[in-house]
Amino acid sequence: MGMFMRDAFAKSGIEITKEQFIVLVKLDQQDGLNQKDLAYITERNKGSLARLINTMEKKNYVARIPSEVDKRVNCIHLTRHGKEVFEKLKPIVWNCINTMQKGVTEEEIQTAINIIKKLQQNILEN
Repeated sequence: MGMFMRDAFAKSGIEITKEQFIVLVKLDQQDGLNQKDLAYITERNKGSLARLINTMEKKNYVARIPSEVDKRVNCIHLTRHGKEVFEKLKPIVWNCINTMQKGVTEEEIQTAINIIKKLQQNILEN
């Protein structure tokens, strides 16, 4: 699925990885997250997220802005360009989802979700 999405992004002419897109999604939902929280939400370690944010800053998708409460903490914000890219990618992602779910019933989707939840619960209980 990751390769399918990457190919769809490339065909659109937008150079972005699945991981970068996930950061855009999270910041669209809650702009200004600090790096620590963003690392937790995206399930990345601090170093990995820092490298990802560096790349996204170079592409002008995000900007690091020191927290008003604690200047040692950086908050990550979508730039205007990042918001524009995200809006261009949303219909591409929906098209990918529709393609992947073609011929799959709502009941089958719900069953898959329930199985994944059980797997996650098993991991948490271990």
